[in-house]
Amino acid sequence: MSPVKRQILLITVIAAAIMELIDTSIVNVALNYMSGNLGATLEDISWVITSYAIANVIVIPMTSFLVNNLGRRNYYIGSIILFTFCSFMCGNASGIWELVAFRFLQGLGGGALLSVSATVVYELFPKEKQATASALFGIGVFIGPTIGPTLGGYITENYSWPWIFYINIPIGVAAAISCFFLLYEPLIKQKIKHVDWIGIFLLIIGIGSLQVVLERGQTDDWFAAGYIVFLTVVAALSLTAFIIWELYTENPVVNLRILRFRSLSIAAVLTFITGMGMYTSIYLTPVVAQRLLGFTPTQSGLLLLPGSIVAVLALVLTGKLLQKGVSAALIVFFGFLCFIYFNWSMSRINLETPAIEITLNLIFRAIGMALLTVPLGTLAVSSLEAKDMPQGTALNNMMRQLGGSFGISIINTYVARRIVSHRIDLITHITADNPVSISRISNYTGAFQQKGFSFLDAKQKAMQLIENVVIKQSSFSSYLDGYFLIGLFFAIVLPLLLFVAKRDKKKPLVIPSSDH
Repeated sequence: MSPVKRQILLITVIAAAIMELIDTSIVNVALNYMSGNLGATLEDISWVITSYAIANVIVIPMTSFLVNNLGRRNYYIGSIILFTFCSFMCGNASGIWELVAFRFLQGLGGGALLSVSATVVYELFPKEKQATASALFGIGVFIGPTIGPTLGGYITENYSWPWIFYINIPIGVAAAISCFFLLYEPLIKQKIKHVDWIGIFLLIIGIGSLQVVLERGQTDDWFAAGYIVFLTVVAALSLTAFIIWELYTENPVVNLRILRFRSLSIAAVLTFITGMGMYTSIYLTPVVAQRLLGFTPTQSGLLLLPGSIVAVLALVLTGKLLQKGVSAALIVFFGFLCFIYFNWSMSRINLETPAIEITLNLIFRAIGMALLTVPLGTLAVSSLEAKDMPQGTALNNMMRQLGGSFGISIINTYVARRIVSHRIDLITHITADNPVSISRISNYTGAFQQKGFSFLDAKQKAMQLIENVVIKQSSFSSYLDGYFLIGLFFAIVLPLLLFVAKRDKKKPLVIPSSDH
């Protein structure tokens, strides 16, 4: 391949990966607009995020199988076409569940764009320049989440939310054409004759059922709803059967047997929690900023921008530390501390907190992301044999996506319950013998009377105003509780690092190329 063609292919696959990553975060600042435009609740609209994540969870561990059996060119170009077509359909969606369905299909297409793109980038560099390839792709990976919220905020505020999907179309078309002429098949292919269809079926049914239970349980009063009970049983049976089947079948779609390696099993738990932190924070922050603090979508996106820029620098530093032999577990430890501090500090803000303070908090989140992304992948495969590394990396990536989708569901349920609790706490202080509440109601009533309302109408509007204040404060306090809960999860699993603190110095450090 000529140098010019090599550069074009390199730009193409990195652009495709960035496009996929932008779509994981670009919708977050537009949720408020989607909710109003489509007539959906915040719980329903959160499916726009989680359906995409679920699709990624399903397709990521199957990537190696699909590449080997369909051919890398066919699978990669087909994935770009599917992603691009579904982007158009998402923008055209007229209802919430139509949008969710096409987001799911978009996620199936997007699953290939990260892992395969990373593999191609590494193949385009000689062995002595693999560190350069790692840094280049790593920076590309961070550009997506960096510009996603900011770009989404600008588009939503100045145009309309469907355009956050339409912008993928020219990029996707250009990438598909470029790959059609330039992308090559890998030299070594290992075609898998036996397809683990049973494992694939159990994985889809189990995760899908469990996700519906987590998403809709709170809204429909959990086990008071018959379909929640049914899906809970289906999820429990399917996932149990999936684990047993994958442990004993000859060619599993997800090789769970490699979890016998302590470093991988512990890394998988830490990665799951990291996924929860990454996705819930990028979900909660725009909602709090827009619905409760009064920020515009553009301002909400700009809150995340400085931290993401700092994260790129921290990512480069992380790679150098790993190359110099610094323990991956130690870097992960500091990454967890950053996430714990971020969630703790966000749980202490108030309705008067300035934007600069939230931005500073988000910088700690971004540094935490940079300190966890590559080191966790390194830790996951540190004790694996070469033949098990692709499966180990895929499993670790799956846990990150799974943690993200579960995290958003858990947070929605937790916040809804905390709103009820905070509301009860607040209204107990609005009594006839509380001088503060009496004074507030009297002042509001007088203000409405001065505008020409009768005493009874003014009193009613004053009480409605008090009710609005209670709702806003209850919601705000509940979201802060959500930040604290996620920080608590990070703190609980942190001691697991003690079991992987020592690395075998004789074994060479491996930075997995397909991690993302």
